[in-house]
Amino acid sequence: MNREQLKAIWKKEELQCFSGWDFLYLNGRWEEEPLPWNYKSMINTYLKPSYKLLDMGTGGGEFLLALGHPYKHTSVTENWPPNVKLCKERLTPLGIHVHQVDDDACLPFEHNTFDIIINRHESYVSSELKRILKPHGIFITQQVGGDNNKALSWRLTKHPNNSYDSITLDNMSTDLVHHGFQILHQQEYRPYLRFFDIGALVYFAKIIDWEFPNFSVDGCLDTLYELQEELDHTSYIQSTEHRIVIVSKLHK
Repeated sequence: MNREQLKAIWKKEELQCFSGWDFLYLNGRWEEEPLPWNYKSMINTYLKPSYKLLDMGTGGGEFLLALGHPYKHTSVTENWPPNVKLCKERLTPLGIHVHQVDDDACLPFEHNTFDIIINRHESYVSSELKRILKPHGIFITQQVGGDNNKALSWRLTKHPNNSYDSITLDNMSTDLVHHGFQILHQQEYRPYLRFFDIGALVYFAKIIDWEFPNFSVDGCLDTLYELQEELDHTSYIQSTEHRIVIVSKLHK
């Protein structure tokens, strides 16, 4: 396949639509190293059917629905307008409370509302968690650390986003403790992420635009050709992700 043919394929990938937080489109085209923990199992350790549950940054609600928690006791927040629309179509008819949130420091809930708050890859403000959690409530979060895909972003864009460098396990746990939380479990890991074709990488980089600022096929074409040559010899392009998980309990 010549370079013009490759470019045409990559340009098509660049224009692909994306909704929810579902990467099924990339099935068979990438591989994520499994994490040494199970986020769902951690949640199920503490979640009871009678608990009021908040899922922050629910995406399209795919993970939330897999928990099987009673809908009447479930609330979600989401910021991205396409996902908010999807949630209202998918979750609201079930009786799940959907809230669009633009300010993490001002959530639309009363004091002492939730028994448990879960948060996967969404920003949060610890003081606001403290306000809306009941005494002895549980907060479980899995976060993307500041080193996520940084080397690959540098290679592709030459201008990686450094605004997330402060997202470290130490900083997160220290902040929670400062706001009255007891850390029950904490862990971090740097798993590999492998792409088996450059089109899959293009699709990914275009979606995760905060990690690959100003990425475009035209703007990064020379590097994409270099990566294609590398992939032809190694069978994949590898990136390094950064994941953090914390389970905490509020004392107030």
